[in-house]
Amino acid sequence: MTNRIYFDNAATTSLDPLVLEAMMPYLTEKFGNPSSIYSYGRESRLAIENARKSVAKILHAHPAEIFFTSGGTESSNTAIGAAIHNLGCRHIISSPIEHHATSHTVEHYQRSGEVGLHWVKLLPNGHIDLADLEALLADNKERCLVSLMHANNEIGNLLDIEAVGNLCKKYNAIFHSDTVQTVGHYPFDLRNTPVHFITGAGHKFHGPKGVGILYVNENVQIKPLILGGSQERNMRAGTENLYGIVGFARALELATAAYEEESARIRDLKLYMAEQLTAHIPGIAFNGDTFGRSLYTVLNVSFPKTEKSEMILFNLDINGICASGGSACTSGADLGSHVIRAINNNPNQVAVRFSFSKHNTKEEVDRVVEKLKGMM
Repeated sequence: MTNRIYFDNAATTSLDPLVLEAMMPYLTEKFGNPSSIYSYGRESRLAIENARKSVAKILHAHPAEIFFTSGGTESSNTAIGAAIHNLGCRHIISSPIEHHATSHTVEHYQRSGEVGLHWVKLLPNGHIDLADLEALLADNKERCLVSLMHANNEIGNLLDIEAVGNLCKKYNAIFHSDTVQTVGHYPFDLRNTPVHFITGAGHKFHGPKGVGILYVNENVQIKPLILGGSQERNMRAGTENLYGIVGFARALELATAAYEEESARIRDLKLYMAEQLTAHIPGIAFNGDTFGRSLYTVLNVSFPKTEKSEMILFNLDINGICASGGSACTSGADLGSHVIRAINNNPNQVAVRFSFSKHNTKEEVDRVVEKLKGMM
């Protein structure tokens, strides 16, 4: 369907043609194994190390702190496991609205008896209650891992990563932040950010799927999650995803170069849609801190529940409009959103997430609002 409207960019984005162009040689003639010592292999190894340098430079990190992985889920699993097994964390503080890559992982370690687990309280607008976080850190006698996402993938709320990092520093806690929704969307200065681990996934900013990064601060020493080879400086066994890594770096370079212009345009689009929905559909509400500390890419809307609106995602899909009711990782199961339940458990509302990219337009917003008017 050529006239499909894609408003689910927080789930995944389209591959930028310039990223594909950078990847193509490594999908065709430059196919050497990066661990081989002859020229084909050395060429591949050089491509990976150049990508690492580029990513490190953009994030203001040291190349030795950047490890390529299969994506955000693997990166978060590696960081959380390492904090427990290598860094002596016996207690985890996380939030009820984390991505399942974090929440299911910390729950697994709690069930296995390896750690205690506390959920930090949320403020009514979905932000983390920093006073509660400090109280939990102060009360705890064992070393803590704090795992809190930088931006929520469903409601868009942005964490004050500096404030949380400084609290972790004060109480000698390890800090892991799932930054999958912000790497490629915001500038980072990791040299001056008090965080031990962050994560990234190429497919969230017009790069390829199946490749991500884990940043490991040089002050912490961890062991690998995946064993069986010396790749990634002994940190992740398995032949590297060569063309994925090249694509990740290129996508990050392009996103960084266009950040000022694109972020302002996408933010305007989000605000325009919020305005249009408010003007044309009675009884709607927005979830999270929509007009405050929030991702410029995400708009989460609650519609009044009616027989018609209960089928809203299905009806949008029939009309060629892609949006979501929760995280893409759970939408097949359609259990509703654990994030929305945590902040706004109103049975008379139906939540829909619209998320935007540089390819979206005001005309598309107008068409979607027009369709939504007929679905209420």
